[in-house]
Amino acid sequence: MEFKELNPLLHNQLRLSILSLLISVESAEFNFLLEKTGATKGNLSVQINKLKEANYLEVKKSFRNNYPLTTCKITSAGIDAFEQYVKAISEYLNVN
Repeated sequence: MEFKELNPLLHNQLRLSILSLLISVESAEFNFLLEKTGATKGNLSVQINKLKEANYLEVKKSFRNNYPLTTCKITSAGIDAFEQYVKAISEYLNVN
């Protein structure tokens, strides 16, 4: 059996956490992701930008009550990458 190469972009705990959270919701605010991942604001921001650059996320910046509001949504490319990653990991786990 030959193992598939794991997507290096998703083989990072925080980036994988971000996509795992976004895969089941329409979109999520930065503060929601911050709370759920336990990351620092700076690290979360850097990882969101890396996922955005890979076209795995859409990031919308706006304001709510004069406060900045960042909302993230997974793209179809992000969904495909996530599903391929999960399938590849599953093959590693199901080796006899």
